Amino acid sequence: MQIARNMVVALHYELFDTDGNLVEKTDAPIEYLHGGYDGIFPLVEKALDGKRIGDNCRVLLEPDDAFGEYDAELVHVEPRSKFPGDLAVGMQFEGRTEGSEETFVYTVTDIAEGKVVVDGNHPLAGQALDFSCTVAGVRNGTAEELRHGHVHGPGGHH
Repeated sequence: MQIARNMVVALHYELFDTDGNLVEKTDAPIEYLHGGYDGIFPLVEKALDGKRIGDNCRVLLEPDDAFGEYDAELVHVEPRSKFPGDLAVGMQFEGRTEGSEETFVYTVTDIAEGKVVVDGNHPLAGQALDFSCTVAGVRNGTAEELRHGHVHGPGGHH
């Protein structure tokens, strides 16, 4: 079975930075709904079109093709009083920038002298990445998955 629109694709993948350092690797396959549902990077999806189980794929992703350019305006220093008492570096919070309806996930990067630094950039923003994968499975998407635009786990929607 070839990968095409409305198919559920399972992949084993490895993600490397431009120096060849492993950034992320799957232990179990991930699944996404193929065909423009935003379940995977568009360039990866394009490269996988027509592939079959066992086929390999490697795509070099520039920042705009992956997690975007680093945006210094998404780094904010906030008063410590705005946060819960058990605050720690690495914790994440949802928030919006002033005057925007777009929601970002902000990560606490520093806590000092009554101030908290939060960063709304993805940790891999601004980086070119090397995405390498092997197709582990291909199946037709269910009617429910197609209606919802994403893969469902065993037994239906989760």
